[in-house]
Amino acid sequence: MGLCFGCFGADKGMSKEEARLASEEARAKAAEAAQKRQEQFENSAAGRAARAHQQAMAKQSANSNKGEPVLKVW
Repeated sequence: MGLCFGCFGADKGMSKEEARLASEEARAKAAEAAQKRQEQFENSAAGRAARAHQQAMAKQSANSNKGEPVLKVW
């Protein structure tokens, strides 16, 4: 994935250090936005439902058949 530093307001005469700093700042902003979206999802109804589903699945797998065969032949 290529990035255009022109998208960040950089001109073609940007030094490598300026480009590195702009890239670092863009990554930090993207990480902050992703963290905020994750927190919003976790606090939403869908996030709570997903967490409850994961907990139920974990509980179900912990209480599975304890090594007995699924089908018993009589």
